[in-house]
Amino acid sequence: MQPQPEINQRDLRNRSKEIMDAVQQGQAFVVTRDGHQIGELIPLRRRRRFVARAEFAAMSRTAPAISVDAFRADQDEVSDQYAGDRYAR
Repeated sequence: MQPQPEINQRDLRNRSKEIMDAVQQGQAFVVTRDGHQIGELIPLRRRRRFVARAEFAAMSRTAPAISVDAFRADQDEVSDQYAGDRYAR
């Protein structure tokens, strides 16, 4: 892994568009002030919104088995069974 390039506070202010474009493309920077490292400017991880069917199937094959009875017991424990009828309690 390559070391992150350092940019000082003045460069960040004066070259913000250029630096933000680089961050958008995946580049990370260490920000300095008076020669001291004070923070990192890193791109956000992008969340995937779609998982291909084949990938989901492959993940499902290695997933642990689910106990239907334990799942139902967990649901019953946290849900309000009488939400529709306030007098049934």
